Amino acid sequence: MKRIACRVLLAVALMVGVVPSRSVAQSQTNLHLALGAPSGERQFASRYRAARTFHKANQYLIQRPQYAVMYSLSLGTPAWVSWHLGFADLGSVPRGDFATDTSLPSGFYRVRPEDYTNSGYDRGHMIPSGDRTATVADNDATFLMTNILPQAPDNNQGVWADLEIYCRELVRAGNELYIVSGGRGTIGTLAAGRINIPAYTWKVIVVLPAGDRDLARIDVNTRVIAVDIPNTNGIRDVPWRTYRASVDQVEAVTGLDFLARVSQSVQSIVEARIDDR
Repeated sequence: MKRIACRVLLAVALMVGVVPSRSVAQSQTNLHLALGAPSGERQFASRYRAARTFHKANQYLIQRPQYAVMYSLSLGTPAWVSWHLGFADLGSVPRGDFATDTSLPSGFYRVRPEDYTNSGYDRGHMIPSGDRTATVADNDATFLMTNILPQAPDNNQGVWADLEIYCRELVRAGNELYIVSGGRGTIGTLAAGRINIPAYTWKVIVVLPAGDRDLARIDVNTRVIAVDIPNTNGIRDVPWRTYRASVDQVEAVTGLDFLARVSQSVQSIVEARIDDR
């Protein structure tokens, strides 16, 4: 049973943080990185290559029972968020309220919900509220600002939301998903330069029939969906399938490495393929 009844929010220390050994919280948080943690620093190198402290702050790993996030201080947003989505995650609790993530170190700027006010950009969830509706604590965790980046309304409320709904439809049809999402590039900033506005938002989704031993079940026939969506208005009614890409293409533009724990022979096939269903 993948869903473990633990609702304690955990902030993991910079780069080498730990959670209690053999705890239920550790079992749950590790699930969100079961296929491997995305790696790579290319997206930060050009802006911060000279600052070692920024290098560390740009790779601040937080693991929670609900998801894992690599947070970037210099971007003021997650570099990526990774989570598992199964049927037990879906319930009926109402949406929560946006909140500053007070678990960040005192030296970090802690993004506030009001930093987005009147900006023209939505507070865009990476792991969506709708993917964590089993308990109030689960849903509240998705509203922490370390899970949020600026999204154009037509992206967030249109094409991006349609893909989120499709993912939950896949789960209700008997599947479980491993999802990683984030933003790339820049088209400006908010909050006096503290929050980067990404030029694109991307997502990688691995689809498996519900079951056990997930990593061992991924093979060359496994469905993998990847998208790279412009973060702009004017696309609200564009089908999300328009922006499908291969995992290889998303890796090339983000500098990240996905599915790192999947065998190289399988990766070479599924990451080169563009989903066509």
